[in-house]
Amino acid sequence: MSDSRTPAQIEADIVRRRGQLAETLDEIGVRVHPKTVVGDAKAKVASTVDRTAGRAFVAVNRTLSDVKAQFVDDDGSPRLERVVPVALVAVAVVGLFALSSRRRRS
Repeated sequence: MSDSRTPAQIEADIVRRRGQLAETLDEIGVRVHPKTVVGDAKAKVASTVDRTAGRAFVAVNRTLSDVKAQFVDDDGSPRLERVVPVALVAVAVVGLFALSSRRRRS
């Protein structure tokens, strides 16, 4: 295998490759530096928290929309056949708590 490059070309290749190697080593040094590792970990945690919070928001919003749909028609008017029984149950529960707390004080 004969190399048809001149000594100057070979020397230029060596200089170029040394420069590339120096850049690579610098990049590795930055990547493994403790501040970089901690920063990457913080960014990953923040991303995970943001993603989880986003999913939770979507789930809560969907649930609230589903509950609202049970008590309100598409035109926005309340469904009295569902609102009145729930209101009566709520009043009864509050009344039971009030009676219960009065009896404990006596």
